[in-house]
Amino acid sequence: MSVVAPAIGWLIPGAGHLIQRRWLRGLLLMASVVTMFILGLLMEGRVYRPNSGDILDILGFIGDIGAGGLYIVTRAMDWGQGAIAHATADYGTKYIIVAGLLNLISVADAYHIAIGKKP
Repeated sequence: MSVVAPAIGWLIPGAGHLIQRRWLRGLLLMASVVTMFILGLLMEGRVYRPNSGDILDILGFIGDIGAGGLYIVTRAMDWGQGAIAHATADYGTKYIIVAGLLNLISVADAYHIAIGKKP
């Protein structure tokens, strides 16, 4: 369970908690991450691609990839590629990054629950 819960939790936000029967926490995390990610896309936020260029682009990519399956679907559908033309698009980009970072924190939490370090 210590490998499965974090892996599933990364791929599907909140699922690492759901398979451990932490229903409320899992649903709250799922709702939070998915809502933030979708709001970011609706605000025409940018989804970063893997690159070796600017350090801020690399950090943005790390934040984005944290969203797991949401990032994979977004890249497959070629969404989030618009240029930032107005202020809401910049906020949308930040929403997408923070959604990924929140998912990484939830993955770590699911791992700690799985190994019994957290009740």
